[in-house]
Amino acid sequence: MGRKEITGQVERKQKPGWLKTKIPAGSDYFKLKKELESKGLSTICQSARCPNVCECWNNYNATFLVMGNTCSRNCLFCSVPNGTPTALDPDEASKILEMVEIMGSKYIVITSVTRDDLKDGGSNHFAGIVESVKEARPDLKIEVLIPDFKGDTRQLDRILKANPDVLNHNLETVKHLYSKVNRNQDNYHVSLGVLEYCKSKGSVTKSGIMVGLGESLEDLKELFGDLVEIGTDLLTIGQYLQPTGTNLPVEKYYTPDEFDELRRTALSIGFSDVSAGPFVRSSFQAQRMFNQCSDQINKRDKKRS
Repeated sequence: MGRKEITGQVERKQKPGWLKTKIPAGSDYFKLKKELESKGLSTICQSARCPNVCECWNNYNATFLVMGNTCSRNCLFCSVPNGTPTALDPDEASKILEMVEIMGSKYIVITSVTRDDLKDGGSNHFAGIVESVKEARPDLKIEVLIPDFKGDTRQLDRILKANPDVLNHNLETVKHLYSKVNRNQDNYHVSLGVLEYCKSKGSVTKSGIMVGLGESLEDLKELFGDLVEIGTDLLTIGQYLQPTGTNLPVEKYYTPDEFDELRRTALSIGFSDVSAGPFVRSSFQAQRMFNQCSDQINKRDKKRS
């Protein structure tokens, strides 16, 4: 099954001159690429065409994409292939652990495609990877960027039992644009429910959005408020970049100054930390954001004691 067509090839809005990314290069970049390919591991860095892949890989940082490279859903902003997913790899945890050792990682992010084809949404496989890696490397911090598991708390409990250090789940866009990106309108509240439930269980929670799909400032303020109301700690805000000609077109390119203003607005509402910028993605500077949040939690705990 191929990606749902919008109207064939969509004309791309011309990018502003200052919106430039580095062409993937560098010995460490190619060394990491070779190692990942030799183990058959996927990364969201490649699958989602992340603009930071050159910077991150040359610093030996990668976001692992587990449960295959084919998604059971078809969101029109995403370049991850959709269709019939592949079988789960029972050796995925050991392969990730090997890469962790090669990269000398102290903090990693693990995400996945959505697997609606599986009865448990893949939660047992995902959680098993986290548990295996943590057992081998108890000093390693792990952030998980999870699908919504249709809001099933049994599956969320399975993930939380694995004890990730950060529970990340993206809202992606404002509420009224869900139908535009080929998501059920109710999924906005399902996603809020996921974050609220995980926060109620004591998790550090995080979410991420894209801008440039046609949202207004008031839409964004409403989203910020919805996330803060349920206790979300961290937020990333990045520019939507049309990955292929059949994905949704960009409606607006935000300037760096506008991203700075969005960050200030979000922080004023109550997040512990916000990362905002044209190339910010869900796992961008993830360790720094976790450390910032941990410092704030420790300070609050000291004041209460």
